[in-house]
Amino acid sequence: MHQSYRNTIAPRGRSSNRRMRAWLAAAALGLAAAGPTAGAETGVDALHFEFENDLFAGEDRYYTNGVRIGWTRSGEKVPSWLRSVADFLPYFVEREERGRLKSAIHLGQNMYTPEDIERSPADPDDRPYAGWLYLNFSLAEEHGDRLDRLQVTLGTVGPASLADRTQKEVHSWSSAPQPQGWDDQIGNEPTLMVGYERQLRGYTRHAASGWGWDLTPHWGTTVGSPFTFANAGAIMRAGRNLPRDYGPTRVNPALSGSHTFEPTSRVGGYFFAGVDTRLMAYDLFLDGPLFRDGPSVDKHPLVGELTAGAVFHVGGVRVGYTHVWRSREFSGQAKGAAEFGSLHATWQF
Repeated sequence: MHQSYRNTIAPRGRSSNRRMRAWLAAAALGLAAAGPTAGAETGVDALHFEFENDLFAGEDRYYTNGVRIGWTRSGEKVPSWLRSVADFLPYFVEREERGRLKSAIHLGQNMYTPEDIERSPADPDDRPYAGWLYLNFSLAEEHGDRLDRLQVTLGTVGPASLADRTQKEVHSWSSAPQPQGWDDQIGNEPTLMVGYERQLRGYTRHAASGWGWDLTPHWGTTVGSPFTFANAGAIMRAGRNLPRDYGPTRVNPALSGSHTFEPTSRVGGYFFAGVDTRLMAYDLFLDGPLFRDGPSVDKHPLVGELTAGAVFHVGGVRVGYTHVWRSREFSGQAKGAAEFGSLHATWQF
């Protein structure tokens, strides 16, 4: 960009040259602010949507559906009162220089069913029917190649989650069989979780042609209901004009990924593969509710996930697909990995 201006405007003396360089720098910043990387300086608003379903793997069981819609503000668009909150968070103030803040709110619904949804009453040795409706609030700080995120999630399980109505209505639109065991679902109970995640984008390699790759380890912990766990893993991206992000977004309890992204070119994308391991101390959907009697099964405390997929963006629009292979989560679960797919879309402006 700078070179093109130098070729069209001739400098006149040292003083003029200095003024010209200053003008060019200001022009470059102005053009950058109007282009695809505007969010790097001024912040962005972003609307994003995630849809996860085992239909993508040809199944209809276990974690069968998850949907989430959210709104993220970053940089200067984060409200001032949230900036004040960040001043009291220990991992946000351990450096002298403030990083780039991001705040987000999500509304989501998860749905869980046994393997045989046509059986009534439900099999007591299989995963119980359950639904979860929740609001998720998060505050994150990006500093260089490090992202810290604190999350608070409020919700409800049981009939109040509307999961039974949702599945029955969706199945009525297609040839899928009607689920028969929702009368035996886990009952109404409020939920509250607090979670922390850290991602470190490192081991980066980029070529002059625009091709590159990077590896981003992550770890975190979540305490509360419906999930209490610690997790760790990594994701590798490889593609052209890699945007500055931390991988695709996913529905809880999976790693959150990046709700916003910074393009390095108008068009770009990447393939990715990742692994995550969770040590589950409590899973309401398997262990049963905290404050009432309810169906339960013997869970496996260690759960692993393998993921692979692709992400593509044009300007401020990003879309992607993730395929997930999850290890067995409870005794009596069918052998082999449970599979499902995850679609996500982001529009930032």
